[in-house]
Amino acid sequence: MTTLATGPDTLTRDALAVLQPGFDGTTAPDWVRRRLGEGLASVALFGRNVVTESQVTALTAQLRAERDDLLVAIDEESGDVTRLDVRTGSTFPGNHALGAVDDPGLTRAVSRELGRRLTACGVNFDWAPSADVNANADNPVIGVRSFGASTDLVARHTAAWVEGLQSTGVAACTKHFPGHGDTNVDSHHAVPRIDVDADTLYARELPPFRAAIAAGTRAIMSAHILVPALDPDRPGTLSSRILTELLRGELGYQGLIVTDGMEMRAISGTYGLEHGVVLAIAAGADAICVGGGLCDEGTVLGLRDALVAAVRSGELPEERLADAAARVRDLARWTAEARGAGTDTAPHPEIGLIAARRALRVTRTAAVSPLNSPLYVAQFEPARNIAVGDQTPWGVAAELERLLPGTTAGSYTGDGAAAEVLAAADGRRIVAVVRDEHRHPWMGAALDTLLAARPDTVVVEMGLPQAAPRGALHIASYGAARVCGVAAAEAVVAG
Repeated sequence: MTTLATGPDTLTRDALAVLQPGFDGTTAPDWVRRRLGEGLASVALFGRNVVTESQVTALTAQLRAERDDLLVAIDEESGDVTRLDVRTGSTFPGNHALGAVDDPGLTRAVSRELGRRLTACGVNFDWAPSADVNANADNPVIGVRSFGASTDLVARHTAAWVEGLQSTGVAACTKHFPGHGDTNVDSHHAVPRIDVDADTLYARELPPFRAAIAAGTRAIMSAHILVPALDPDRPGTLSSRILTELLRGELGYQGLIVTDGMEMRAISGTYGLEHGVVLAIAAGADAICVGGGLCDEGTVLGLRDALVAAVRSGELPEERLADAAARVRDLARWTAEARGAGTDTAPHPEIGLIAARRALRVTRTAAVSPLNSPLYVAQFEPARNIAVGDQTPWGVAAELERLLPGTTAGSYTGDGAAAEVLAAADGRRIVAVVRDEHRHPWMGAALDTLLAARPDTVVVEMGLPQAAPRGALHIASYGAARVCGVAAAEAVVAG
């Protein structure tokens, strides 16, 4: 190992600079503000940090009082995965709805408006978009977070999304490299594995990332997935073959490489959190996402010290850590210089609802008159993945209650749901709301029973519309964002 002419203070600052930690609370904790003065260059906001946009603006102002060029990151994909609208549901449809419309100009306009909102809140780094090709419809963690199952479609919309967001001075972080779409395991829980040949990977998974790079994406997020055709031993986040040889070398990418959340069991449960962080930086990652779960000062200091110890022991080259820290600071500099970009473009606050309406697919299997009397809304609740979370409301009930006063609703899961719905409906027209019916046999069975008893039932699919349309009226919204629910409710009433 070559020893650089740097002292322990520089080494410690570099170790802090590569961390992107979260924290508890809706104001800036003292420990975060203190560490910003010691070299911490990034923080991450999660749903727990968000109450209102004015509160987030005040929070980011507190943080920037300590460091003006601070990277403030957020996982704001819009659609099902939202942090700004975690308590209400997103005002923008997600990727799958935009892919269903297939108008890159619309995608660009939606991400530009999202960028305006983030900029106004003081957020300058977004862990989005997902460039994963949803090759496996049973994927438990990607699904409607993907623009679709077509590589070309995903590539053109990924590029448009990056361009729109970055036109506002917010850095995009394209994810999850080298592609999380053909998995059947959630990396929050275990290590997913993609067993396809290299030719398939290069032809199917990589083009959207090439498109993002060509569009100038400022960051790319690694995936905690094992891809034996590329590296039989290490998942993407810990693989120098994938991050350094493929992404940096073959694809020519020179921006920031960020890890997916390191507390996820695919890493922490297999390699340990601290050792996993060292391995990730050594493999070519530049920034460490942590704090979705562990968000205390002790965790941050433990990771800092693990990186410093790895350099001193020779496990991690000091040059590699210094290069990673420099890339973080370069991105922070870019966001500071780009601050206020796009303010000359008129805001378009209705673009999300416009996009959601355009995405709807309505299938009528019987004559349906406009509905003008109270309904019963039966919402079938699947288990949600961790990326989506349990806080965010979804469905059409609230909007239908507004449009048709007297409408009531209930949530159902598991065997026996149909009998409960029929009893609760008490003769009213039923609107059955499902999410990924094709992935949940109990949901399909409940619809079978409902439709046999009440063929006039309206079905609203707010996940992947893989099952054949059924019901007197079938509405596919391609996502469960709040605006998708509004658009679907309008279509229910229109009949």
